[in-house]
Amino acid sequence: MNIPEKLINFRAYENGDDLLGVADINLPSLQAMTETIKGAGLAGEINSPVLGHYSSIETQLTWRSVYKNNLKLAAPKGLTLDLRGAVQVKDSESGNFVVLPVKVVVRGVPKNLELGKFDVGVATGTTTTLEVDYIKVTVDGSDVLELDKYNYICKIDGTDYLSEVREALGL
Repeated sequence: MNIPEKLINFRAYENGDDLLGVADINLPSLQAMTETIKGAGLAGEINSPVLGHYSSIETQLTWRSVYKNNLKLAAPKGLTLDLRGAVQVKDSESGNFVVLPVKVVVRGVPKNLELGKFDVGVATGTTTTLEVDYIKVTVDGSDVLELDKYNYICKIDGTDYLSEVREALGL
């Protein structure tokens, strides 16, 4: 049995090839859009998720210092971040560690830049916040999550939950 333990390390790239620098990254949180359903036939209210639709999605990058590579991400234009990591997995049968690649691609536009704080000998805490309209997560070569708000795609573990919606809309 393989037991995933931790992210060994990662690198962040813009458009797949430009190394961005040293950062901590808060990956997006996916919260389904919901509508309250109530009325005859129900014993109360139900917060019903809208199939394949999610509230605003953000990702935040926290930088060690103010630097040209991270400040250029504040430009009001679309960008793609390619986050590539290595996950340490313990093979409980052999006792050996296995390294699995993980890749997260997010696409969006910057919506906030905090320059941080100047203090002697410490990180500035400069942050860039993106509004994410696309995310794809690949683990060990398998696509496990893809959400594309503009193209009505919501694939989780190989199932596209919006394929029938696209068909109904004539897309």
